[in-house]
Parts: sequence; structure tokens; C-alpha cells
Amino acid sequence: MTDAPAVRPPLPPFTEESARLKVQAAEDAWNSRDPERVALAYTEDSVWRNRDRFLSGRAEIRAFLADKWERELDYRLRKELWAFTGNRISVRFEYEWHDAVGQWWRSHGNEQWEFAEDGLMRRREASINDVPIAAEDRRLA
Repeated sequence: MTDAPAVRPPLPPFTEESARLKVQAAEDAWNSRDPERVALAYTEDSVWRNRDRFLSGRAEIRAFLADKWERELDYRLRKELWAFTGNRISVRFEYEWHDAVGQWWRSHGNEQWEFAEDGLMRRREASINDVPIAAEDRRLA
């Protein structure tokens, strides 16, 4: 297990440019589908709400992501900056994936992020809805 960096730029307070960089860094990390890499962006005591799940701490986040990407196969994500202020960023996103039987899904959602002074995310609130799609209707291939 790798330790998180002491500081993870860009740091709050965010400008439009630094908020966009933070969103792109998150998109890139999540598209790696590497639970360790992604978990390092969160504080040790980070608190999440993901759909109907409530997580606390980097270890729970790591385990959640490992399970997620075992079920959500060929996952591909796009994030878009929605708003920002101070140490908070709001994004909209969509991702596509298929399950073990080959059904493709598009998941749409919104996230609210709150960052610590060191640039690590200390809070994440995610609302997500899934829609079944045909393979030929994928947009994020």
C-alpha cells in the first residue's frame, strides 16, 4: 500500500483553471480502474455517500472501488466541471460499463467534492442513476 502524497495539487481555493485540472485528474485516475491510485486522492478519514452506500476512510474506499470494477467491466468515464467555490467542486458525469452477462449500462450522476487544504478530497457526495443501453449506443468507447 502506497502512502498518499503530503500535498496533492491543485490546491484550494480553486480558480476555474485549477478546478478543471482537478476534475481532469479525477477522470484520468478513475479511468485507470486502479483502486489504489484512486484511493490516494482521498484523506485517510474521507467520508463518502455513493448512491445508497456510506463509506468512511481510505481503506473502505479502496475496497469499494475494487469491488466496483470487478462488477462494472470495461468502465469508461467522463467528468465535467459544473461549479466551484473555495474548497468545493461540483461535477456532472457519465460512465459506461457492462455487467458479467454483457448488458451495457450508462450511469449518469452528480458529485459534490470538498477538499482539505492539502488538496486531498475529504468528502464526496454522489447521486447516480443507471440506464441500460445497447452496445451500439455507447458514446464512451
